[in-house]
Amino acid sequence: MFWYRNLIKVSTATKPKSPIITNLLLTALSHFSTANQAPVSPQLSGLGPTKPNEKPRVVVLGSGWAGCRLMKGLDPKLYDIVCVSPRNHMVFTPLLASTCVGTLEFRSVAEPIARIQPSISSAPGSYFFLANSTAVDTEKHEVHCETVTDGGDTLDPWKFKISYDKLVIASGAQASTFGIHGVKEHAIFLREVHHAQEIRRKLLLNLMLSDVPGISEEEKRRLLHCVVVGGGPTGVEFSGELSDFIRRDVHQRYTHVKEYIHVTLIEANEILSSFDDCLRRYAIKQLTKSGVHLVRGIVKDVKLENLILSDGLEVPYGLLVWSTGVGPSPFVNSLEFPKSPGGRIGIDEWLRVPSVQDVFSIGDCSGFLESTGKPVLPALAQVAERQGKYLANLLNKIAKNGGHANSAKDIDFGDSFKYKHLGSMATVGRFKALVDLRQSKEAKGISLAGFVSWIIWRSAYLTRVVSWRNRFYVAINWLTTFVFGRDISRI
Repeated sequence: MFWYRNLIKVSTATKPKSPIITNLLLTALSHFSTANQAPVSPQLSGLGPTKPNEKPRVVVLGSGWAGCRLMKGLDPKLYDIVCVSPRNHMVFTPLLASTCVGTLEFRSVAEPIARIQPSISSAPGSYFFLANSTAVDTEKHEVHCETVTDGGDTLDPWKFKISYDKLVIASGAQASTFGIHGVKEHAIFLREVHHAQEIRRKLLLNLMLSDVPGISEEEKRRLLHCVVVGGGPTGVEFSGELSDFIRRDVHQRYTHVKEYIHVTLIEANEILSSFDDCLRRYAIKQLTKSGVHLVRGIVKDVKLENLILSDGLEVPYGLLVWSTGVGPSPFVNSLEFPKSPGGRIGIDEWLRVPSVQDVFSIGDCSGFLESTGKPVLPALAQVAERQGKYLANLLNKIAKNGGHANSAKDIDFGDSFKYKHLGSMATVGRFKALVDLRQSKEAKGISLAGFVSWIIWRSAYLTRVVSWRNRFYVAINWLTTFVFGRDISRI
């Protein structure tokens, strides 16, 4: 380094030579040079095992409904809480579809983990690590992790280990593509805030591109054709929000292309299959009235500008949203635990992984083993939230006598986890919604549809938003959207 050599020459020319001074100068300057530095040791570092006189450590993998409800209920006086997740917030998924079209702002559905469990950022032994879990060593009671990086131009991921006394796997699931070619490359899922941001940017970009002179009629129709694959609650609610956006905002602010934009909802079977038959017929009627084209078919292949159904029909699209359910993630598949039907981590009645000590699993990544005689619960927010609450109470109960590693073998865990379904809700746009309060599809119960159901839907979700801050955000966003319309800025 030229400046480095000149600096050494100046220092030795103006002062008497001193080995001590020269060595100190070389040592200090070496910190600014990367040319001759020794490579970083590949040995993994991290949090070591807790001592008997220290609080036991609960490591939570994931920051979804299950993991966040668990951390909220854990007593920080009894445990050190460590969370490992690739995101530092919880997403209020029932309102995520509303953010895609500007009904709500993105921050309204994102709750920072530090607000859910303040000890994560304040207690000496509690931490949050922005990282992915890569492996679990149940013999050593260790979790192997790798930091999250943002693109290829950032630092290489740093690997580290965390020792646990109790491990809770709540890493969730990933969107199911059923192995269909082209889905991951061309479709957008709707599970995270960045998915909603991508959908919004793509939708507004297509609206503006379609207004450029020289675009053919056929290309305008393709750019403004929004296709939703999956007729579950997420797909139906997004279709309803999108139809409202088109009817109330696009027709007023994009008058040149308003006749070209339309929405198609593709479902292999029946839409909202878990809802009452009367509610499903009402949903079909309302969506059709809102301009949503319903197509029954199975997607066979997805290309850059069109998808192909099993009957050979080609459907051109400008925006493709994929919402066909969830399946186990690669991390869950890599774990050598017994699996429940569907590939989830197998658990017993107390949400434990029975084949190993001190490991629990909750949320979409877990399911009851066949030996329990219980059915695998659906991947719903209310299931995950209820499991998180139950497990938090259970761990608080056993903290004094069974909190540390390998100390809960002979402890009575008490009552097992029992789930009672509270019902389902979905909005279909145009100030209409569905409320199904039956405990199962075969059971009898109250089913409502229409404007009153829409009021119930909004009231219920407003009260379920985690913090008062976000409740205020959601209420204000709803009010401003109603008065002034949706924000169509492409940021």
